[in-house]
Amino acid sequence: MAKTNPGRFFEDYAVGQVLHHPVPRTVTNGERALYHALYPSRHALYSSDEFARSCGLPQSPVDDLAAFHVVFGKTVPDVSLNAVANLGYAEGRWLGPVHPGDTLRSESEVIGLKQNSNGKTGVVWVRTKGLNQREEVVIEYVRWVMVRKSNLDAPAPETVIPELNKALSAQDLVVPKGLDFSNYNFLQAGETHRWGDYAIGETIDHVAGVTVEEAEHMLATRLWQNTAKVHFDLTFRPEGRLIYGGHVISMARALSYNGLANAQMIVGLNGGAHANPCFAGQTIKAWSEVLDKADTDVPGVGAIRLRLVANNGGAPFELKSEDGRYLPQVLLDLDVWALMPK
Repeated sequence: MAKTNPGRFFEDYAVGQVLHHPVPRTVTNGERALYHALYPSRHALYSSDEFARSCGLPQSPVDDLAAFHVVFGKTVPDVSLNAVANLGYAEGRWLGPVHPGDTLRSESEVIGLKQNSNGKTGVVWVRTKGLNQREEVVIEYVRWVMVRKSNLDAPAPETVIPELNKALSAQDLVVPKGLDFSNYNFLQAGETHRWGDYAIGETIDHVAGVTVEEAEHMLATRLWQNTAKVHFDLTFRPEGRLIYGGHVISMARALSYNGLANAQMIVGLNGGAHANPCFAGQTIKAWSEVLDKADTDVPGVGAIRLRLVANNGGAPFELKSEDGRYLPQVLLDLDVWALMPK
């Protein structure tokens, strides 16, 4: 009897199947330090306990994307170990802050399946939840991946494509309990631009760039316990180790500080696409577009919807060609809601 696990292939999934992902992970301050070492992340709420307390929180939470990576990493052996590509995200929500000392685990439900016409791969949709030690759901999101078949003769399953919201409404967003930006310190945050200073349709070039190195992306992917073969094994993808998409997301988010320093917390993930593969040696730059704004019922807190784009070269604000395809230099197209002082 085989003791090792080759991972699931497309024919191993069924709609309604619930996957309980090993292994629970206790998040520590070391996680925070490593995250800030890997990315030029400077948002004040995630950098300072004192700043967080001045905003009504008991302490500085773990970065929203660091918590996402922990939850995501748990799912890889069951969902995307044999994936060709991670295709997209939808309906993502951060439902509560994660603090050092919290233990996170993940579970996913298969909500859609569609075999591709080549008969060699198929698309799997899953809804994933990240739960803490109190069984509270702190993160939830939908993602879909293209997965290889092992047995090409396995019959195609009935096609089920889930209906997903194109975007969360402001009413869907959860503002962390106690958060209050009434006495927000703009000087310590690093910029004076508040919610009312941004206009729908405005674009922001975040100016700086960071060249991706092999060592850092492999360290990051190991940190999240992401075991996908394409990130480590050169025999699996000889043209180079594929950079974990979350590494690109976090780098773009960190770069967005210049121009969006007061977009303190990401609380919604409307959608996202890893438009083109990223490899070591490429330089990530980022730009944003304001897609929408909304009030919240929390003192001093507004919600801002942002398109965050990462590219490898090329001018900012260029996204797609005339035929609607992503330009080859575009690495990431992410649509998020963030909380900002009013």
